[in-house]
Amino acid sequence: QVQLVESGGDSVQSGGSLRLSCRASGNTNDYFCMGWFRQAPGKEREPVAVIARNGWTNYEDSVEGRFTLSRDNAKNTLHLQMNNLKPEDTAMYYCAAGISGTCSLTARFDVWGQGTQVTVSS
Repeated sequence: QVQLVESGGDSVQSGGSLRLSCRASGNTNDYFCMGWFRQAPGKEREPVAVIARNGWTNYEDSVEGRFTLSRDNAKNTLHLQMNNLKPEDTAMYYCAAGISGTCSLTARFDVWGQGTQVTVSS
């Protein structure tokens, strides 16, 4: 089973940018769908963006146009470029991978990373 390790979380001011990375210990080609989720204090975990093995992406409405998800299968890495960050983006961000042949914000994900903290101040 692949292991996922996130990095890139930090504290930034509103309007700033961050690039999160997720490095997989195994072959990401085994996982049809990969994505990022986030969980703010006191709230449920929510999907942020997903990407299929062929590069198809889908974004949660609040990040559409601000976040860009990319996947490098050769390097077994996933990147989330986050621009124009807002205080409401503050959360722990988790990378996830799913084996099933579907990819959507509501798909099942089988492997999860430990998370990286993003804090956006106003």
